[in-house]
Amino acid sequence: MDLSILWYLVPSVIMFVCGVYGFVTRKNLIAILISLELMLNSADLNFVVFNRFLFPGSMEGMVFTLFSIAIAAAETAIAIAIIINIYRAIGNTDVREINKLKH
Repeated sequence: MDLSILWYLVPSVIMFVCGVYGFVTRKNLIAILISLELMLNSADLNFVVFNRFLFPGSMEGMVFTLFSIAIAAAETAIAIAIIINIYRAIGNTDVREINKLKH
């Protein structure tokens, strides 16, 4: 394994672990969304790095990354719309309070 690939994979792993930690420990929907985006960005970085080191002449990793960024933008817009509606309904964005929507 090329040692220079570690300069890219170590930050990607750190980003992913921070995203998982934030996703599991946070109770605020906005913080959970930010953690999810951090994990998606880590995956995008991996797409580009593995494409660069395994197939240097091709652009598939970059194309997958562009599609992933577009999907993440659409997912974020929809998630923020849902979070705004939850906030309007119950007055906060705490995950534990979402059960109030059933009543």
